[in-house]
Amino acid sequence: MGYRETKFKKDSVIAYDKRHHSTLYYNISRYNESVKTGKSRYDRFEDARQYASDLKDHVLSNLPDYIELFEKNMISRGAEVLWARDGDEALGYIGKVLKENDAELIVKSKSMISEEIRLNEHCQKLGIEAIETDLGEFIVQTDGQKPYHILTPAMHKSKEDVAELFHRKFGTASNASPGEIASFVRNFLRKKFIKADVGVTGANFLVADIGAIALTENEGNGLMTISFPKIHIVLAGIERVIPSIRHIPFFWQWLGVHGTGQNISAYNTLITGPRQPGEVDGPEKMYVILLDNGRSKVYNDPDVYEALKCIRCGACLNACPVYQHIGGYTYDSTYTGPIGSVLTPFFSGFKDFGHLSDASTLCGRCSSVCPVKIPLHDLLLLNRQRNVAQHGSGWIWKAGMKAFVFTFGKRKRVDFFNGKFKRRLAAISGNPLGKGKRTPRFANHSFSRNWKLQNL
Repeated sequence: MGYRETKFKKDSVIAYDKRHHSTLYYNISRYNESVKTGKSRYDRFEDARQYASDLKDHVLSNLPDYIELFEKNMISRGAEVLWARDGDEALGYIGKVLKENDAELIVKSKSMISEEIRLNEHCQKLGIEAIETDLGEFIVQTDGQKPYHILTPAMHKSKEDVAELFHRKFGTASNASPGEIASFVRNFLRKKFIKADVGVTGANFLVADIGAIALTENEGNGLMTISFPKIHIVLAGIERVIPSIRHIPFFWQWLGVHGTGQNISAYNTLITGPRQPGEVDGPEKMYVILLDNGRSKVYNDPDVYEALKCIRCGACLNACPVYQHIGGYTYDSTYTGPIGSVLTPFFSGFKDFGHLSDASTLCGRCSSVCPVKIPLHDLLLLNRQRNVAQHGSGWIWKAGMKAFVFTFGKRKRVDFFNGKFKRRLAAISGNPLGKGKRTPRFANHSFSRNWKLQNL
């Protein structure tokens, strides 16, 4: 058992933390109600879901063509498009841009790609301040943590937790309301926006036919991230492309419904390049970094490629009974929940992350809520098979399974040892059900034996 798998099992005890579970349950319950309302607006919801799935299938079938069309059109508008094979190459590009422009402060809107390549840590090594401007991201950054959830980074924190954190870090009132905290953060970040040298965003979608970055958000920080700094850096996975601007209205709404239950997010922006001649606002320079980092492995795998259809809505995380109990940090990876358990072994290796596919009941709830119909529970099962094929299951597990098959092959073998012996064996083996449950006590005799004794 590797370090990360051992750590996963150790960290899983948070499932028995009642306060943590209460906060998580409350936030996911609110999400479920909002999404239920959002879905009810569709008269033909399953048809819309099929349309989304078919369009993403079409994109993946023609991915090289669409991503090259996006590149061509984006370059024609004055942006520089850079291809990064992995996180180190992406960081190299970013570091070069920051150095050439003597950057001292960058502002970031929420970007899971930046977490994937560990951009904040890289900036810290370079002596450059990197500030998260999404409220949830700002909260976890202030607390020295990583995003807990791909859409709601501070889902694990209650309003009391946040009030106490800001009181400790910034001297705000210990009982500050959410509105007061938001007001403080707004004023704090406005000063950062004005001073920032570089703005970094992700991309919800890359629009191929016009060469545009599509951003959707609820706070306006993304728009400010591209408006104030003179330089805009976009980080996007190569799978984020969609064919045409005609598809944007549907996907913006589809992402809003599954992400938060909204009909559409509050701020929706198309960025078609840096400031053009005659324009008075926008960044002077724009760089788009297209990241592979294992995505080509998924794309070229006929059994798994569908995982690249993901639009990062977070629905599968909220539906997963395992995630609902152990939360985001137990996974120890950028992408968590069912989609994270599928993709992370390809991005970061099966050796370290193959065990994540075991963090599933295979109940299929993730697949049933996925807005683009990714068969997540099937892919999780496939990852399990591949992980065992690549790294084995250990001699103890193999010996135990052989003993199990032999013993339960015949009724007489099961009844050979009495309950007292079985109870001793269970005590030596430890409790496989975890901290919060106890292994049922073995009876002195099996049901079959008791039946015979009572009916002699």
